[in-house]
Amino acid sequence: PGRAQRLLLSRLFQPLSLPMGSEAGWEGRPGEPTCRSQRLMLQGGLIHPASPGCYCYLPPTVRAMEKLIRVMDEEMQAVGGQKLNLPSLSSAELWRASGRWDQMGPELFRLLDRHKHSYCLGPTHEEVVTALVASQSTLSYKQLPLRLYQVTRKFRDEPKPRFGLLRSREFYMKDMYTFDASEEAARQTYDQVCDAYCSLFSRLGLPFVKVKAATGSIGGTTSHEFQLPADIGEDRLVLCPEGHFAANVETLNGEQTSCPTCGEKLSETKGIEVGHTFYLGTKYSSVSNAMFLSPENKPQLAQMGCYGLGVTRILAASIEVLSTEDSIRWPSLIAPYQLCFIPPKRGSKEEEEGAARLERVYDDLTEALPHLAGDSVLDDRTQLTIGKRLKDANKLGYPYVVIAGKRVCEDPPVFEVWNQNAGEVLFLTKEGVIELLSKVPVF
Repeated sequence: PGRAQRLLLSRLFQPLSLPMGSEAGWEGRPGEPTCRSQRLMLQGGLIHPASPGCYCYLPPTVRAMEKLIRVMDEEMQAVGGQKLNLPSLSSAELWRASGRWDQMGPELFRLLDRHKHSYCLGPTHEEVVTALVASQSTLSYKQLPLRLYQVTRKFRDEPKPRFGLLRSREFYMKDMYTFDASEEAARQTYDQVCDAYCSLFSRLGLPFVKVKAATGSIGGTTSHEFQLPADIGEDRLVLCPEGHFAANVETLNGEQTSCPTCGEKLSETKGIEVGHTFYLGTKYSSVSNAMFLSPENKPQLAQMGCYGLGVTRILAASIEVLSTEDSIRWPSLIAPYQLCFIPPKRGSKEEEEGAARLERVYDDLTEALPHLAGDSVLDDRTQLTIGKRLKDANKLGYPYVVIAGKRVCEDPPVFEVWNQNAGEVLFLTKEGVIELLSKVPVF
């Protein structure tokens, strides 16, 4: 009782269509542009297309997503974030009041209920959260700053959904909305949340850049994007080689070719936007009358900011920038499973003894490092060679693979351990395996 059941790969709902050798594999619908992350996620049984721009996320993807959300929760709570959940259905009245019902155009999914009232499916939640805060008529300056965030499904009627989870019509986002007593305080909040985003991407080991950005339909006066440089990125960025200046080209007046700080020539690259921050001022609080009582007991408008992180987009973008053409590489912190065990091939001379010794390692590891128990998969497809299963494990991107190979029958038994992210192979005893894996951070 209480012992984690071994997870067998044959029982995992992850319909693989991994290509053999140099076979091209899944290329999408005719004429549809595809990218590495989309191809690898489809081949690896991580996502399944349901309709244009909408995907089923399969169990390993949900595990990765839940781990990513736990890292986000840590970073948001470190800056005083409080988690809530706002409705996806949003009243048209709120959006008309802010002017965005018309401004958003056809990207807004709109619907009528049976009483002929208009709603939209929220692509973002400024109106709803501001109305919520405005309803608290006794909000005091002592309760500020207020930093509210959620992780939820968002909807955008993309004209051309493409690149899998990078540009879809239904997606997960972490969005935070902040309320401060003054512009100075709101700008401090802005800097703190930007620092939390930098911390998040650094912990994931992702090569991000923070760039000046346009405020677009969200509005406000200051905005930054967090971008992962990538060839298939849809944003054009200019970067100072010394790190003094970085901007989305849409924010520049004309062609800017040199850094305004040091004069160095700017380099141009493409990027995938994975986060966006906005200082909003009173754009939304003035519409909803989101007030707080000052020390003099006078009602004042709250100063706001909003901050988004694309949860499903970060998953896809990290696969896009870390992987090879045919093998997924996850940020190790959020890999769906940290560990894959490969027992000997059926009928081999190591079969019986090797399988028993590998299971013992599995059990001892579970006892010594209980947090890894649910993070391990046993590849029980013993009709396949070890080499074929190792190739599949490499393609699926398990950070560690433990193999009962030729040396498993030695005294003491020696296991072959592949550290995929470091690209190294180690030969270790059971104690060595446990020691190596004791250093693995698991979320």
